[in-house]
Amino acid sequence: MTATSTSPSPWRAGQRGPRLRRWLRREGLPLFCLLGLLLVARSSLANHYHVPTGSMEPALVPGDRVFVDMRAYGLRVPFTQWTVWDGDVPARGDVVVFRSPSDGTRLVKRVVAVGGDRVDLLGGRLAINGAPLAVQAGGPEDFGDVQVTLNLDAGGGPDLKALRVPDGQVLVLGDHRGASFDGRYFGFVPAAAIYGQARGVFWRRGEGIGWRRL
Repeated sequence: MTATSTSPSPWRAGQRGPRLRRWLRREGLPLFCLLGLLLVARSSLANHYHVPTGSMEPALVPGDRVFVDMRAYGLRVPFTQWTVWDGDVPARGDVVVFRSPSDGTRLVKRVVAVGGDRVDLLGGRLAINGAPLAVQAGGPEDFGDVQVTLNLDAGGGPDLKALRVPDGQVLVLGDHRGASFDGRYFGFVPAAAIYGQARGVFWRRGEGIGWRRL
């Protein structure tokens, strides 16, 4: 009986290199281009944010998945701060995503005051330019386009008195005023450094997929 060799054919082994190159040209290049486009889109157009804490309760709860519009405040060159064209400026009531000026951690908070505003915060309740935001005592704060229900079960956190927001800056706070690491601790945030507006919650633990506008 003749023994059958189990060693690979030199001819087949020699074809692996050309086959791999043909596959890369035919399939690999389009795949790499698609991945590149998705990466660019995530950096410049839209992204998502996973809420890790309860600092924005009740609007956001831990575990929420939030859709972030990266075009809201201008379209930027991917991975840079260079603006291709301007968008809106951050407004009072916007829920925004940015990096903490203190340590670079990505945070989600609410813009409560913009450049030129005078801020008073007492017991977690805001007054902007001398006018309280709550229409009724203990009621939600009125930011014009949005009514914000606060969580004050941990108190109001540090108070602010006659604080003036510099031009080009914003003050951000959490809706859970007594349990939020926010602008009262790390200061103002440059408006140009805010890279996205949180538009809504698209997934919540225990409830699944849905849409809750912010």
